[in-house]
Amino acid sequence: MSSSSSAESIVPDVLADRAVPVADPLADFFWRSGRDGVLRLLRCQACGYYLHPPSLPCPRCLSPDVHPEAVSGRALVHSFTVNVQQWVPGQQPYVIAVVELPEQEGLRLTTNILGCPPSRVHIDQPVHVAFVTHHDLYYPVFLPDP
Repeated sequence: MSSSSSAESIVPDVLADRAVPVADPLADFFWRSGRDGVLRLLRCQACGYYLHPPSLPCPRCLSPDVHPEAVSGRALVHSFTVNVQQWVPGQQPYVIAVVELPEQEGLRLTTNILGCPPSRVHIDQPVHVAFVTHHDLYYPVFLPDP
């Protein structure tokens, strides 16, 4: 299941740099799986519940049997803010958003919206995943649907 076209798998980043996530064997797949343009989240194999952020055991059924699975890469903007603070000189305003994926009610991801001016982002806006890469990691970001 492809979550974005190969032309949009890796996109230019609006941030000069990104923090390196703390090493976590349970979450390492998340930061590396964007290499092929596919967004993956942990899913309980016993009850089908998606777990994000990654955790053990499943909070729904307490099963320890969780594995990464591909999701559609589609989402709706649930909430957002525009950051105007220049953390590095010359940094342009950018969007920090929470998007909700259709695979499960309440399945949300904090991300950035790229590919449009911050003034064009709105609640319930349809978006799809793409990735930016830094530090040999793939950070999921979202682009507006055409």
